[in-house]
Amino acid sequence: MSGSAYAKVWQEARTYAFTPDQVASPLADRPYDLRHAAVSLWLNAGVHAPEAAERAGHGVDVMLRVYAKCIDGQQEIANQRILEALAA
Repeated sequence: MSGSAYAKVWQEARTYAFTPDQVASPLADRPYDLRHAAVSLWLNAGVHAPEAAERAGHGVDVMLRVYAKCIDGQQEIANQRILEALAA
């Protein structure tokens, strides 16, 4: 199947899966976006970068450069882990 045929099917599938506002947005605009979402989910769930990188087929340097900005809401957890480590 050609890349253009795949893209056409993908765009049509989005119209069935999403609301009109979501279709108009960049949400899952390309199949690759699902991979990016999966890696972002892993990192936000606390999967360590080397493990996430291996699963995604990246090097850790690429993982941290590309995905570091997607890690959200982790500051309080990081602070707690640091405090626990210092208390040990």
